[in-house]
Amino acid sequence: MSNLPNCPTCNSPYTYEAGGLFVCPECGHEWTLESEAERNSEDNKTIKDANGNVLNDGDSVTVIKDLKVKGSSSVIKIGTKVKNIRLIDGDHDIDCKIDGFGAMQLKSEFVKKI
Repeated sequence: MSNLPNCPTCNSPYTYEAGGLFVCPECGHEWTLESEAERNSEDNKTIKDANGNVLNDGDSVTVIKDLKVKGSSSVIKIGTKVKNIRLIDGDHDIDCKIDGFGAMQLKSEFVKKI
């Protein structure tokens, strides 16, 4: 008996191989090993600050560069501390609230972990 992976949708152990696909007879889900590897690599994405430290939800960071605020004439100054960050997907990968500015999204390359 070969070691086939469980179904990623319903976790059924009764999968079988049909051509280049794996098939689950219980839920009908079909997938390839490449798609499973891509999904696992996306789940393990890590976001790092400017110094290479891994960031997590709830961390505190410091801004390392003056940042212009779009649609406003104000600037977030270097050294501004940001508490309780949330990591999100997208170009700006940090969601936070900055005192005096409100809700904002930042790029991780412009912050360092405290």
